[in-house]
Amino acid sequence: MSTDGRRSRLDALRSRVGRGLHERFRIDRRALAAFRIALGCLLVADLVLRSRSLRAFYTDEGVYPVADFHAYGDPLHLSLHAISGEAWVQVLLFCVAGLLGIALAVGYRTRIATVGSWLMLVSLHNRMPAVLNGGDVLLRLLLFWAIFLPLGARWAVDSYQRTDDPDRTPVASVASAALLCQVVLVYLVNAAMKLSGEIWLRGEGLEYVFSLGQFTVFLGDHLEAVPPLLVAGDYLWLAMVATAFLLVVLRGRRRTAYVGLFVAMHVGMGLTMQLGLFPLISVAALLPFLPAWFWDRAVPPLADRRPVAGARRALRGLAAWLPTIRITDVPSALSRWTARARTAVVVCVLVLVVLWNVQFLGYGEVAGQDVTPEAADSAIDLTRTDQYWTMFAPEPLSVDGWLVAPGTFPNGTRIDAFHGGRVTWDRPDDVSSTYPTHRWRKYLTGLWRSGSVDRQLFADYLCGRYDDAWPHLTNVSVYYVEQPTRLDGPEPTERVRLATQDC
Repeated sequence: MSTDGRRSRLDALRSRVGRGLHERFRIDRRALAAFRIALGCLLVADLVLRSRSLRAFYTDEGVYPVADFHAYGDPLHLSLHAISGEAWVQVLLFCVAGLLGIALAVGYRTRIATVGSWLMLVSLHNRMPAVLNGGDVLLRLLLFWAIFLPLGARWAVDSYQRTDDPDRTPVASVASAALLCQVVLVYLVNAAMKLSGEIWLRGEGLEYVFSLGQFTVFLGDHLEAVPPLLVAGDYLWLAMVATAFLLVVLRGRRRTAYVGLFVAMHVGMGLTMQLGLFPLISVAALLPFLPAWFWDRAVPPLADRRPVAGARRALRGLAAWLPTIRITDVPSALSRWTARARTAVVVCVLVLVVLWNVQFLGYGEVAGQDVTPEAADSAIDLTRTDQYWTMFAPEPLSVDGWLVAPGTFPNGTRIDAFHGGRVTWDRPDDVSSTYPTHRWRKYLTGLWRSGSVDRQLFADYLCGRYDDAWPHLTNVSVYYVEQPTRLDGPEPTERVRLATQDC
């Protein structure tokens, strides 16, 4: 074959590969708009839910005062929320973050709102890492990648202020590929961890999960009695996360169907387990995968519905009422340079994220050296693109438990210093209800695994809750009552003392 023939075939192959990648990593602008709205609403909902424990988790009256944050926290995890332990400062910061979330949801100054929301979320996460779960990490990462995408191109105040004929071409860029790859990585890394254990492969993973009373709510309280359904769900979920790459490989109606299956599974999680916003964050992460085939069929029937039409009129009204600031006459050379710089940042971070996950799985050493150098680890820590997808992996937790905190008054009367009321060591009828919120569950079960410093800080907090009472507590102890999961036998309990403190 001649040189020209080989070059022609090579060019044709390149063109086919390019078209294939373009089709699989492009995102419909309507999907990005729905993704933006979901992110904004989730940020506001997260702040509202966190505010229930604002004093306990973010002020000097709580379990982690600012002085201890500076003494024991990671120096690379900077936090605006650590400038003061006063409650009013935290309320102010929560309000600022809420306004940014609302601006993101309606698409006003979208890029600024996205960057600001990401910075505020990173600050909030850095301030109190002990209450975070996988959903928080995923939300933080989704916001990071969203910075580099045109979220305000459709269904946004910004788009109505710019033109009445918005751009309808799909977004196909390094940033769109990075967002989709990040979501796929979540599932694939979690699948690799599950496959490295034995329980999920035996079909017992969900049986262990739903035996944990600290997690189960609503329908989950009844699933333990249906083992065959749990076994089927175990293998189905394991197969889905192991083949999550199909989310980008498939197209059109097939991709839509596969996304729908993932959405259904996450909705099921929300109906059966106390996981906070994690299921909804996971659903939001799947929205960018929905192709034009879905939006072409889903949007027209909804367009004339009263709520949708009302929302569209509200956005137009906001666009007319809110001030518009346009930066004009930007030199083309500067515009090209900033675009290239954004692309370079996305490529670098994506490579580091992939290497981070490879290293996390235990495959990240070459000749005894970590794949990611120390400087790269520092960059990941500083930007909080670090990630650990250990959700019930490699094995589900095999020990259930609840907290008991006996406190003694000077007259010898005892009280449960955390829950109030009398001290009881018996298994509660509903273990999950002993944790005020899923964040309290994360924090308290973390004490069971953490070092003595965190335990002592919690004991100090319990003493402080009764400082204004008369008479105040003389001492308090903190116990975690363990109950191992045994699918075919008795489950005895054991009291594990975490801390003892004189008040």
